[in-house]
Amino acid sequence: MLITFEGIDGCGKSTQIDLLKKYLDTVKAGYSVLREPGGTEISEKIRSLLLHDSGDMDPVTELLLFSAARSQLIREKVIPLLNENKIVILDRFFDSTTAYQGYGRKSADLESIFTLNRMASHQVTPRLTFYLRITPEMAARRTQNSQKDRMERSGIDFFKRVVEGYDELAKKEDRFLTIDATNHPQAIHRQIIGLIGDLQQYQGQVSASKKEPEE
Repeated sequence: MLITFEGIDGCGKSTQIDLLKKYLDTVKAGYSVLREPGGTEISEKIRSLLLHDSGDMDPVTELLLFSAARSQLIREKVIPLLNENKIVILDRFFDSTTAYQGYGRKSADLESIFTLNRMASHQVTPRLTFYLRITPEMAARRTQNSQKDRMERSGIDFFKRVVEGYDELAKKEDRFLTIDATNHPQAIHRQIIGLIGDLQQYQGQVSASKKEPEE
């Protein structure tokens, strides 16, 4: 099962992923946590270019680099883990490309980005996407004392467009579960655990119903 976490920088994704890891350790579930861009040797090198390079990067170059890093991660790590029936948790996935490069940067038209997303993800789709929603103003206050990477320095207007993109995705995609990221972290964690538990129970019922009847 693939679970992804989305939201603008400062929404609390890292905190919630850490809490989820501790929960999965407690229940002894097999899982792996990976980040985008990154997670493989090639993808980490691309990450360094995307987030820490000080040069003026063309928006289309940015779009293609994010997609290249994703393709390597999915093929090298995610697909094998899913084939082993592991829970895979991704800190960002192709929805970030739609929101950041599509709505934020306007690197290409959305249909082209959707096509590129399908190609770079090898048609792998999340079962659940937790969208931690927060305003750019609140995110800026949370991150004002932190050292920002190239993407995080994109400005308030950019992040307003990114939030608009996420909001549009949340309206269209049933897998999106929008969570108020201004709530207490433990309250958010309990909400996430409840939703994952409901899904696991549902999948167990479906699996049982597909078993051949005993003669």
